[in-house]
Amino acid sequence: QRVNVTVRSGLPMVLSGSAEPCAQLVVSSIGVVGTAEQNQRHSARFFDVLTAQLGLGPERILIRFYPLEPWQIGKNRTVMTFL
Repeated sequence: QRVNVTVRSGLPMVLSGSAEPCAQLVVSSIGVVGTAEQNQRHSARFFDVLTAQLGLGPERILIRFYPLEPWQIGKNRTVMTFL
């Protein structure tokens, strides 16, 4: 209910100066990705899944974490602050 996933395959991407196959994961969440310690744990889990599922080495994957505030997400005609 609180997780949304968008996959865009076939996009031209360059990572670390190379156009070899790669992936970028963008994670935004309210209250889950706010600290280095949280993100380190999440990063390890995401890398495990992404390397296994995509067959990419960890050096070909980049994860960006964005902490959000409840007022920044609209849902059901309001914002998450009020849900």
